[in-house]
Amino acid sequence: MSGVPSFNNITKSLVAASLLGATMITTQGCSEQPAVTQNAPAPAVSVYEVQVEEVGRYREFVARTEAYQEADIRARVSGELIERTFVEGAYVEEGDLLLKIDPSEYQASVNELQASLKSARASADRAERDLKRGKEIAGDGFISAADLDKLQTNFDQAIASAKAAEASLEKARLNLSYTEIHAPFSGRIGKVSFDVGNIVDPSSGSLAELTDIDPIYVNFQVEEADYISYQQKHIADGGDPSKAAIDIRLRLPNNTDYTQPGELDFADTKIDRSTGTVELRAKFNNPDSIVMPGLFVTLIVESKDKQQQALVPQAAVQVNQQGNFVLVVKEDNTVGQRLIQLGRRIDAMWVVTSGLEQGERVIVEGIQKVRSGITVQPVTKQVDRKTGTISDKA
Repeated sequence: MSGVPSFNNITKSLVAASLLGATMITTQGCSEQPAVTQNAPAPAVSVYEVQVEEVGRYREFVARTEAYQEADIRARVSGELIERTFVEGAYVEEGDLLLKIDPSEYQASVNELQASLKSARASADRAERDLKRGKEIAGDGFISAADLDKLQTNFDQAIASAKAAEASLEKARLNLSYTEIHAPFSGRIGKVSFDVGNIVDPSSGSLAELTDIDPIYVNFQVEEADYISYQQKHIADGGDPSKAAIDIRLRLPNNTDYTQPGELDFADTKIDRSTGTVELRAKFNNPDSIVMPGLFVTLIVESKDKQQQALVPQAAVQVNQQGNFVLVVKEDNTVGQRLIQLGRRIDAMWVVTSGLEQGERVIVEGIQKVRSGITVQPVTKQVDRKTGTISDKA
């Protein structure tokens, strides 16, 4: 039966034929479908047109505020505190009565010494009359020279006693005046340390503290090299070194800018050997008492000699191994990477000292979906300089 195919061979042939037919059908179906190619649209990005403005050389210093005037209110005599006329924390005027100590004892001393002075003056008048009569009769021999000397001595002693009584009375009156404590200058009075009814004396310490904070002082330190350079520049310019050609501003601890401008008020006469710095002091008007003594603040010093420099939003600035950079949209709407040099920060903006020109477009939104070289659809936005908020351009 060699000429008759076996059952296994027939089965294998049928399976092979079926697989071949299925393959041909699949291939033919794929070749009949047309190829479809779709180009993705260019991504939209928000851009900011670079602006330039005048910016001066700039430094920030950690500084400490200090009261313009301050005084501890103390007792200069002892006695019972019988009156307090101020409200703690209130503003008081120069000369206002603040505290009163019981004056009874001191008034009694004044009365007593007034009587003593009157008696001493009467004794001096009597001694003067006796001396005058003695001199009148001394020429006739009715009084000896020794008796005349005695009259002169009595008169001198009476005059001295009267002067001593006058001095004692003046001291008593002074002590009586100390029972009333008045404000030495206008300012705000702090918390009182002793209540009415307490016994106070010169050793009691501060009864309250009075501070004048308008204007307010701000102390800061400058490196010796910077201070010398500053002095040399102003001397070379023919200006008075004590009149700074700088703008001085203040940033408060809550990161807000103080509205009042400052001026350089004092520079120390020596260099601190331990730190190599010079102590400087600025003065600011403080009409609303916003700035309190003892605050740590940021003192901002900017030269009045300014240059045109570009500003970009902080949201546009990125950092890589090469440094700071921004993504710019070119005229053909392609993206390019631009390395930049940053200067100072002004609110939500960075000053760019090199790398950008006015009018160039930097990407502020959509940075994560673009890269250098691709084409984008730029949408011009505006940026709030204070907050950095991005919004549609008006």
